[in-house]
Amino acid sequence: MNMDELIRLEQRMLEPSAALIEDVSRIKGDILLLGVAGKMGPTMARVARKAVDAAGTGQRVIGVSRFSNPASRVELEEVGVETISANLLDDQELASLPDAPNVIYLAGHKFGTTGNESYTWAMNTYLPGRVADKYRNSNIVAFSSGNVLPFVPVTSGGASEEVAPEPIGEYAQSCLGRERIFEYFSEKNGTPIFIYRLNYAVDFRYGVILEIAKSVFQGKPIDLRTENVNVIWQGDANEIAIRSLLHCESPAKVVNVTGPETLSIRWIARQFGMLLDKEPQFVNEPQGTALLNNASECHRLFGYPRVTVREIIELTAKWLLGGGEQLDKPTHFQERAGKF
Repeated sequence: MNMDELIRLEQRMLEPSAALIEDVSRIKGDILLLGVAGKMGPTMARVARKAVDAAGTGQRVIGVSRFSNPASRVELEEVGVETISANLLDDQELASLPDAPNVIYLAGHKFGTTGNESYTWAMNTYLPGRVADKYRNSNIVAFSSGNVLPFVPVTSGGASEEVAPEPIGEYAQSCLGRERIFEYFSEKNGTPIFIYRLNYAVDFRYGVILEIAKSVFQGKPIDLRTENVNVIWQGDANEIAIRSLLHCESPAKVVNVTGPETLSIRWIARQFGMLLDKEPQFVNEPQGTALLNNASECHRLFGYPRVTVREIIELTAKWLLGGGEQLDKPTHFQERAGKF
């Protein structure tokens, strides 16, 4: 399979599902994505636009970002996504944004937290309060992170939403702050909010699966201290985010979003070893705990992900061998001290 074939396959995988089109037909009003130029935002905006067109409902899909890379803005506008350039931390620019009945909040800061803690807290905790106040009359899907939860035994099945958060490090603490601020404004203003607690979306261009593949391919040792992980294909994660607009509640509803499996890093590496004809190299001993989420409530609401782990592994190997584009945004999924 050459690169053109892989790109066409990826495009087919990003086509909206029948379930997404049905749900979009029930979403009333325009959809505004704040922080659209990050890892997930561009494809989420595209699939939302495609779903609206397929449903024939005529909603506007609007993406807001600073757009430090102007090309990403052009690409969105070419597929019918309206764009607005704005610094969300600037009070005047935030106030000037249009009202929208449906808001997906994607903005945040993770890597570079160490040494720049104040900015991390401003983005992850202060800004959510400003957004929640401005969009008090909207449905809000607010992205959060599985990092707010404690490390749990790898045999536990993952931490469910009922498990009390125990964030490690300032990034995770600021993410819990984001959740608490949205919860506060949900109760104060009666704003329907869905806190979308994501644990490792993956794509051909970035994520845990690609990082393991690259380590195997390049003969780099893989750290097994954190030997297990949850992942979900980015296309499935995007659809869940959009469909979550129908499940916003007050008080805010918190839902873990990830795939159904507790995956072994060792097993994933060995799958790539066979596909890439390389022998995986491992270092360190498993610690017996990991950041793992139980996403059974997510699966009850939205069904199981469409793209399976084996498909992701096989296609990622082909993407890597074909020299496909990669984003230089490592997840640091093996980090155990919370330093990002």
